[in-house]
Parts: sequence; C-alpha cells; structure tokens
Amino acid sequence: MRAVTAFLLGLCFLAVSHAWTCNQGPVLRNAYQIDAGQGEVVARDSSYYPYFLMGSSWYRMTTTRFKHVSVGRAGLWATNTANRVYKYVGGTFLPSTGLTMYQVDAGGDQLVGVATSSYRSSCVRSSYASLYYRGSLSWNYLTHSMRYYSCGPLYGCWGVDTSYRVWVTKNLYPTNCGNSGWTLVSGITMTMIEVGTDGSVFGVARNGRVYQRNGISNSRRQGTSWTQIPMCMNVRHLSYDLRQLWVVTTSGLVLKCTH
Repeated sequence: MRAVTAFLLGLCFLAVSHAWTCNQGPVLRNAYQIDAGQGEVVARDSSYYPYFLMGSSWYRMTTTRFKHVSVGRAGLWATNTANRVYKYVGGTFLPSTGLTMYQVDAGGDQLVGVATSSYRSSCVRSSYASLYYRGSLSWNYLTHSMRYYSCGPLYGCWGVDTSYRVWVTKNLYPTNCGNSGWTLVSGITMTMIEVGTDGSVFGVARNGRVYQRNGISNSRRQGTSWTQIPMCMNVRHLSYDLRQLWVVTTSGLVLKCTH
C-alpha cells in the first residue's frame, strides 16, 4: 500500500503546474476535510475525529465526532455529527444551543454557518463569537442560502449555493452581520470554496479539480477569471493560509503545496 501511495504522489508532483510545488503533508490516515487559518491547521478524518497539527504530527483533539472543523480569527469551531455547533475553549469543545449547522467558517471577522436541511445561512456577530464561552449563540440570518461558506478579513465572503454556483459579497459587517449585496461569479460550478487571510480564493469544482480565482482587488472583489491548478488525483477539500495550500484528495491523502 505504501508503494502505491508513493507512486501516486510521485505522479501528482510531476503533474502539478511549475508555479506550484506540492509534497505529501503530515500523514493523517483517511483525511476528509481540512482548514487553515491564523497559522494553525485542523482537519478531520473519515471517522469524524478532529485533529490539530503540531509541527509535523496530527493530534486527535477529542473523542467527540465532528463533520466539519474551522479555525481562524473567530477562534476554533466545529459542528458534530448531529449538526450541533461547538467552540474550542481552554482545551475543550463546548457545545452551544440554538440553531444547528452542518458547516461553519471561522476565517472572517465573524462566524458564518450553513443550516442543515434548508441550507439557510446565518452569521454570529464578532462580539458574540469572540466572547462566547457557553450557552446559546445568537445567529443572524443572511439573505442567500448556501451549501458552503468561507470568509476572509480582506475581500468579503464567498459561497456556493444549492445549484453549486459561486457568489461573493463585498462586505459582511462583523458588528451586525449585514452585507453589501451578493454578486454571481459566472463560470465554473464548485462544491466548496475557501478564502485565505490574504484574500486569495480557491475552489474545488464538481469534477474534483482545483481552481484559483484571479484579479481580486478592493475595486473588483469578484475577480476576473479562474485558473486551474493541475492535480493528478481528484480533490475533495482544501484550505489556504500563509502562502500554503492544503489539499485533501478523494483517496484521503493530505498534500501541502506552495507557490
């Protein structure tokens, strides 16, 4: 099995564009989802256990099973297999009461989540998210229903709707969760999208291919075009922080790519 894995990785490294250098990341068996922010990296495996990266090793954080974990300016948050929202405080995941979510994002100046059955999206104001310790979270509904959300501190939030179309909002105000309106980003449909701290945007298309958005600026938050980053294996999930692109393939491998 190790020989097969090494062979596949070798092919991938040869296939990646010359602009990117990818290597096998710290080994997490059967990785499924990953998130990076504020210099920290978290992930979960196919058995729903969450892990925190310390140096070159993954450490399981709890025996509670989570379907999604996220780390960033709003702290470290997760949703469990029953869609209950948790915050990591003082070495412990503390559950909240209130709305249930299947995906949360902590990368912006607020906490954003996606509801379970209706895909109705919600936001927790920065003052609540940063000070939350225990009890009920006060969610504010957003105007667009999304299946996946990601926010950054520079160029707003990006989302994927129920038809896999990509949207961007110029601002999602941390004080009241109001937004400046949503713009449809035409072109490739995505299963998920991630915004880096520096404003970089990456997405995974429905065919498992990886794309980066070009031309994002203060005056043009939606950017101008998509560029594919070639990978020889299909990708399930990714995240970007501090010029490092973290990739999880559909076969459960973690790749660490630099530009």
